[in-house]
Amino acid sequence: MKYSLLILTLLLTFSMANAQKIYSVDYENQADVKVFVVDYANQADLKVFKVKYQNQAGKNNGKWFFTKYANQAEKKIFFVKYQNQADLKIFFVDYKNQAGWQKNFKKSLLY
Repeated sequence: MKYSLLILTLLLTFSMANAQKIYSVDYENQADVKVFVVDYANQADLKVFKVKYQNQAGKNNGKWFFTKYANQAEKKIFFVKYQNQADLKIFFVDYKNQAGWQKNFKKSLLY
């Protein structure tokens, strides 16, 4: 019993630590990062793929899982209206293998 409980705890810990969990806030002052969604992939700092389940998300590689509650997220973001207000420009992609950083110098925003 103790052995199976230990394995379950380790599995849950590693799956949670691996996720890039994001929450979209309603107000700019609540956000860790201000984000703008661009129209074309070549304009983006990061190409993002939205995953359906937390265990599918990656560690700062563009695979995001949007949480339902702010306290579950690693980073809180706010979507701004204008590009010049943003800390990070993103583009949502259709396939998981398209996700990733275009400009590595902005990676530190999501650590």
